[in-house]
Amino acid sequence: MTNVAAFDVDGTLTVRDCVVPFLERVAGRRNLALAMVRQPSALAAAALHRDRDRMKAVAVRAAFRGRSADDIEALGVTFANEIYAGWLRSDTPQRLAWHQSQGHQVVLVSASLGPYLRPLGRLLGVDGVLCTDAVVDADGRYSGELAGANCRGPEKARLLREWLRQRGIDNAELWAYGDSVGDRELLSLAHHHVYVKGKVVTSEPSSAEQGLPT
Repeated sequence: MTNVAAFDVDGTLTVRDCVVPFLERVAGRRNLALAMVRQPSALAAAALHRDRDRMKAVAVRAAFRGRSADDIEALGVTFANEIYAGWLRSDTPQRLAWHQSQGHQVVLVSASLGPYLRPLGRLLGVDGVLCTDAVVDADGRYSGELAGANCRGPEKARLLREWLRQRGIDNAELWAYGDSVGDRELLSLAHHHVYVKGKVVTSEPSSAEQGLPT
């Protein structure tokens, strides 16, 4: 049987949210706010419905639209190195390394953005990165639209199932790690799930986490 460990990123592997700091890095804090205000209908709809997915789409459009994909990818590499050097938690990355030492496949499943999450995945040595992405036009610039749904909630579970299917893994022993309500569907898929918020995660799983008698 193949063991697969799926990790959320923001708040699970990191000590803080990464999305907003990256958008501000791309556009500048003031420019990002001004560009969002220039989308009054979309912003009002997102606020009215308290829709985090719509709000994220507004913010990504404000930060990315018209920008060179190469430039943002370069910023993403730099940002990923900063996360790796200073924003990782002290515990869950050790658990990720434990899974790798056991020969388990490891995949990041996160609402974080692809330009920095893919290079972070390379730094962590994971087998796959499932995340939120934006559309790049034929001229190599971002259109400002999301490429599919925000990788949160049910979308996390759907993308993980698709990732497993593409790799022909139909009998996975699944581990999942998350810290928020947006990880609920991901955690519910797993044979072993760990809600890490406010919890210190040991470098190796306990007997209870492994489903063994205590």
